[in-house]
Amino acid sequence: MEKEQETPNLAAAFDTDPNDGIQATSHAPVTFKYYDFVMAAFVAILLLSNIIGAAKTTFVEIPFWPNGLWPAPDGVLIYGAGILFFPLGYVIGDVLTEIYGFARARRVIWTGFAAMLFLAFMSYVVVALPPFDDWRCAASGFDGQGPLTARGGSDVPLGQICQETYVSVFGNAWRIVAASIIAFWAGEFVNSYVMAKMKVWTKGKALWKRTIGSTVVGQGVDSLIFYPLAFYGIWSTELVITVMITNWLLKVFWEAALTPVTYFVVGKLKRAEGVDLFDTDTDFSPFSTRRA
Repeated sequence: MEKEQETPNLAAAFDTDPNDGIQATSHAPVTFKYYDFVMAAFVAILLLSNIIGAAKTTFVEIPFWPNGLWPAPDGVLIYGAGILFFPLGYVIGDVLTEIYGFARARRVIWTGFAAMLFLAFMSYVVVALPPFDDWRCAASGFDGQGPLTARGGSDVPLGQICQETYVSVFGNAWRIVAASIIAFWAGEFVNSYVMAKMKVWTKGKALWKRTIGSTVVGQGVDSLIFYPLAFYGIWSTELVITVMITNWLLKVFWEAALTPVTYFVVGKLKRAEGVDLFDTDTDFSPFSTRRA
């Protein structure tokens, strides 16, 4: 019987140091040591960013900013609160693609997508459940003397006050939920694709170029989809454009600022896994089920 011909390892030519214990390869191993931990971190940051900071806008005053200069014409920069932590997901996404390749990153993106769908469903169900009238919370201002008096003089059960507060936190409008899910899906796949392609083009050199470059494109797609879909017609057009662009710039800035951290994590994981994966013959379809 004729022996099946093995697929050549095209990435072997990119191995600049054969003695460092890290093998440049186009073929992912069957198992990895830390892949599941990286996946868990990615999904956790994704969900927490969408729960805590998705719809809140905040500001920072910039001293000595020239009057009238965009994006802070009055010296106040407005941005989305989630920007402080959400970019960590893109950093982990870059690490996933760099270490484990596009196919493994694709599986994580779909896992995150499914988790966000369940988050949206669970939020809808829990918010829709009727509140118990004697539900007590900090928002109700309960002092042990009974129900508070609402504006207009009518008594409002404590549970209703707590429910309204709960809805304001967890009852994101369907537009925000849909926009977040679509933007995440598109932005993450674009980010991973650009990252994987640039790694092959650069032969694995200049990691900072592909982490920042993929973020510029991926976060650009994410912001361009999310903010108009979620807030156009709710916020003013000027605010939508301002927050969209400033958040994109801040995400890119965060990616650049975290470059030393990315280098450290990538270096540690490559040595721990013992491989340096290149997507030289990968199926880049978002809907493929292949792991390589």
